[in-house]
Amino acid sequence: MRASRKLFRLSLLLCGYSAASAVIGVFVAEGTLHPARRPLTSQGESRLRSVADNNVVFEAVSIKANDGILLRAWSLHQQNRAADAVILLHGMGDNRSGMAGYAELLLKHGYSVLLPDARAHGASGGELATYGLLERDDIRRWFEWLELNQSPPCIFGLGESMGAAQLLQSLETEPGFCAVIAESSFSTFREIAYDRVGQLFQTGAWLGRSILWPVVRAAFLYSQWKYGLETAKISPEDEVSKSLVPILLIHGALDGNIPLRHSRRIQARNKSVVLWEVANADHCGAISTAHDEFEARLISWFEVHSSRPTDQSLGSLQEVWPIARSQKLDASLTSTKPHPHPQSPASAESSVRLHR
Repeated sequence: MRASRKLFRLSLLLCGYSAASAVIGVFVAEGTLHPARRPLTSQGESRLRSVADNNVVFEAVSIKANDGILLRAWSLHQQNRAADAVILLHGMGDNRSGMAGYAELLLKHGYSVLLPDARAHGASGGELATYGLLERDDIRRWFEWLELNQSPPCIFGLGESMGAAQLLQSLETEPGFCAVIAESSFSTFREIAYDRVGQLFQTGAWLGRSILWPVVRAAFLYSQWKYGLETAKISPEDEVSKSLVPILLIHGALDGNIPLRHSRRIQARNKSVVLWEVANADHCGAISTAHDEFEARLISWFEVHSSRPTDQSLGSLQEVWPIARSQKLDASLTSTKPHPHPQSPASAESSVRLHR
């Protein structure tokens, strides 16, 4: 009798745990797929319009995605000459204004830039953020728009956080990038889900992999059942493992949002990938923690992989990357300036502001 009661109580406990996991998983899935939309303000546009001069043309442009939604972007391209172009991809909950600092830096060096709002972000259409499942094709369409409308000799990509993960996944559908740079990307959606669960309880990813694994599983199953999204297949590391595009990963050693191990996992899948681990930098913090070093590495990476590398750019690469073997480069950095966490009120602007 006692054994039967214990078994009954255990069964009730397991049923309650399963039900609670399912409910929590639904809320997690809905919150993840419907991130808060940061409104696009006139200040970001004014900031970039002020950069445009007689040599740079500012345009507000749009394209249609495969599912018919309207995707919007700002284009700033060099006038009267064929310039290499860079597609700049923002992070979750942000919009194209968040990439203004990077755009200013690249324009200064003579590049054209395209700043899209990801689907379900900014002024672009769409209700669901899919973290690369659909965005990879959106990026391919922006790439083709650049080819058709500006015909740059080379098209590069630079993504931050979610934008970095989307960029890496787009290499499957658009392998024509001359080179890309991805800062603070997650390795797989499942792995970052484990981190998010652990961050809620400040325990580390082990909690999501073990006790609260049913919550993660429920969220994935719900996303597929309700929206047809196979979130378990979101995997930048898988696409990188098959890519021949030169890839530079950047990750802050102190990243409390997406831990450094994610970029290390990505690099482990493709040994030609270069990883710059930025000491004392938090999430997407390289530009503020080590501005001059970031600028030098960014420009040298694009220059050496352009269609017309110069002797000066090759020399610059050797200075910035002390050890260079083909596309396998390695370096380290030490710096001291902290960077605010991207979820803090100051982060939206400070993470992309150029600290001089």
